[in-house]
Amino acid sequence: QVQLVESGGGLVQAGGSLRLSCAASGRTFNIYAMGWFRQAPGKERDIVAAISRSAGSLYYADSVKGRFTISRDNAKNTVYLQMNSLKPEDTAVYYCAADSNIGSQYALPRKSEYDYWGQGTQVTVSS
Repeated sequence: QVQLVESGGGLVQAGGSLRLSCAASGRTFNIYAMGWFRQAPGKERDIVAAISRSAGSLYYADSVKGRFTISRDNAKNTVYLQMNSLKPEDTAVYYCAADSNIGSQYALPRKSEYDYWGQGTQVTVSS
């Protein structure tokens, strides 16, 4: 099993920045692609960004391109989401996810492709 714990959420004014972290523990050698998703009240959980194990493949939702950056440190079993120029519409609970599909080489944009999920961290952007 793999456990994922997110941190770094909080309240920030529009235009500000936050950096989310997701630390993995347990059978971390099983982790391949990782991703960040978000869910606003009354809405579906949607992809924000994803990264392959080598970080050679990245995916960003159109709504965050140019503002958010996903990265990972495999030695620390941690994935990050740097969020700049935040907008009120970025307000949501942000979830980290990990894929354990052996040999997966690409960033995965669909939530059905992930096997493990964190509990989420709240990000609130005030106008």
